[in-house]
Amino acid sequence: MIKVAVCGALGKMGKEVVQAVTECPETELTAQIDIAGEDMYHTIEEASKAASIDIVIDFTQPKSIFENAKYCLNNGIKIVIGTTGLKDEEIEYLKKLSKEKNTGCLIAPNFSTGAVLMMMFARQAAKYFDNAEIIELHHNQKKDAPSGTSIKTAAMMAEVKENFTKNNCPETETIKGARGGNSYSNIHIHSVRMPGYIASQEVIFGSSGQIMTIRHDSMDRKCYMQGVLLAVKHVAKNNDFVYGLDNIM
Repeated sequence: MIKVAVCGALGKMGKEVVQAVTECPETELTAQIDIAGEDMYHTIEEASKAASIDIVIDFTQPKSIFENAKYCLNNGIKIVIGTTGLKDEEIEYLKKLSKEKNTGCLIAPNFSTGAVLMMMFARQAAKYFDNAEIIELHHNQKKDAPSGTSIKTAAMMAEVKENFTKNNCPETETIKGARGGNSYSNIHIHSVRMPGYIASQEVIFGSSGQIMTIRHDSMDRKCYMQGVLLAVKHVAKNNDFVYGLDNIM
């Protein structure tokens, strides 16, 4: 039985993870962690001293995830990270620390298997198009922009091509940010924050005479649970560092 602690247990994603871990026959929920909880642990350190924990699943806040991950790895606790907002240099640091401590760490910008397939399809399509942009749409309580999923998608596409703005004319923004953020290989990412959305993303490819759009929509947070449990089972058996659910699907 894999002993699991959920950090951010009172959040919308955290509540779904708690239920999924409780219902899975291969996992045991041994600790719930949330700074706002009255009847639960407030820190990972507090939980680790009182409960048996093999893996922490973290769905907290961008401002706390890096320190949470460092604490886990430095103390031999494996971690599955669903919180987005980590910087590239922070991810590299955690990769190095995971290897140094021989402790498993999996970071996934998106745990929806459909969204991961969208990213994989986008990387495949990128070989055949010279122009591409990404629009990501989330609820208006999401604190980081652009989303981790859009950044990961752009990075995967950039693996196969250096520039996605072929033959674009010189541009002048009359309103700053109108063209979105310029990411890997000049892929522009546009972020929408609107009540009603959970998580959606479009990857738009264009060439002379044609447009192709790959889109994924998350309608319910339960769609992430299959991927979360897949990640937990992988980390339980391995001490490697993994960035992106696509690497274990």
